[in-house]
Amino acid sequence: MADIKEAVKEKYGQAALRVQTGGSTCCGGRRAVEGECDPITSNLYGKDEARELPDEAVRASLGCGNPTALAELKPGEVVLDLGSGGGIDVLLSARRVGASGKAYGLDMTDEMLALARENQRKAGVLNVEFLKGEIENIPLPDNTVDVIISNCVVNLSADKDRVLREAFRVLKPGGRFAVSDVVVHGSVPDQVRKNVELWIGCIAGALQDEDYAGKLAAAGFERIGIEPTRVYDVEDARQFLTGQGIDVDAIAPQVAGKFMSAFIRARKPAPCCGPKCCSQE
Repeated sequence: MADIKEAVKEKYGQAALRVQTGGSTCCGGRRAVEGECDPITSNLYGKDEARELPDEAVRASLGCGNPTALAELKPGEVVLDLGSGGGIDVLLSARRVGASGKAYGLDMTDEMLALARENQRKAGVLNVEFLKGEIENIPLPDNTVDVIISNCVVNLSADKDRVLREAFRVLKPGGRFAVSDVVVHGSVPDQVRKNVELWIGCIAGALQDEDYAGKLAAAGFERIGIEPTRVYDVEDARQFLTGQGIDVDAIAPQVAGKFMSAFIRARKPAPCCGPKCCSQE
């Protein structure tokens, strides 16, 4: 578990440094808007969204979806982004909740936090706070957040049960869990699961869709839904398996159509105030 966390921290720290020196992440950047990237991280944000933000925030994108577009954020809400990276989803969320709301970003990597805070300064967004910490130990009090978002980060944790319990803890009653993540439908070869580089790349740490829903329920969540947003085919599989020390021709057909980006929704139960109230939920 510690080895995985350190490997993730090292890789994402290096990605932040590349962006700060004018480069791009291995799969982020304007290419993620224009579709010139890998099949997981391409075409996630609209050009209008990208124009709202500093170039460095877009170039640091390492996600697999656009949770801010799907989470139905409302003015005045408090949002927490787990694994906020360069801050793109935090800054977009802050604009959606407005001056009366707030957006927190949580990341364990010093380099990403420095990049995110600089992006916040350039964007001139005031209702944002970036926190250092791990998604398994969220540094916020109980019942303080309206919405938790995340973009292809929960799958990187070796202790997903703890992540979901922490998410449940900090959400207010009735609060919403609304994350983009990579999930698996069906079985996956052990050769892929054991490859740490693929884990870091948002692949090998992915849960089966049924397991994800089960873990959310075990943490206390209700109204759980998993909506596929992109399903990867044979050529996609070939692209993200190449260079990983794997027999691509043998493995690609076995994983095609089994990995997908998905939008995962759940809700923390709210106290019932009577039949009329509950019937309107």
